[in-house]
Amino acid sequence: MLNRRPFRRTDRVADLIRRELANLVQTGLKDPRVGFVSITGVEVSPDLKQAKVHVSVYGTPEEQASSLEGLQSATGYVRSVLKRTLHLKRIPELVFYLDDSIAQGARINAALASLKD
Repeated sequence: MLNRRPFRRTDRVADLIRRELANLVQTGLKDPRVGFVSITGVEVSPDLKQAKVHVSVYGTPEEQASSLEGLQSATGYVRSVLKRTLHLKRIPELVFYLDDSIAQGARINAALASLKD
């Protein structure tokens, strides 16, 4: 029998926020600093006051930093859109973090390929 943990409210809220943010980043943000951004995950605090948004940004470190600045400056707008679309009592404060796991995976694959040769 599988040992499943119950799907908590914070997990449901995090998933809702992740889906809406992914849609919003693709269609609704007009900030030129925000480049090719993917929402890789959202962690919501137990009291639903804060959400850590993990993003993957394609580009140079300067482009990544610029995209993070653009996202952080758009948090007011993003929260207002989330409030309208999600109909939650409280929309958490959003803090964006760079998720470089894709780049780390590429480095590991390159290292493994060089060992193979």
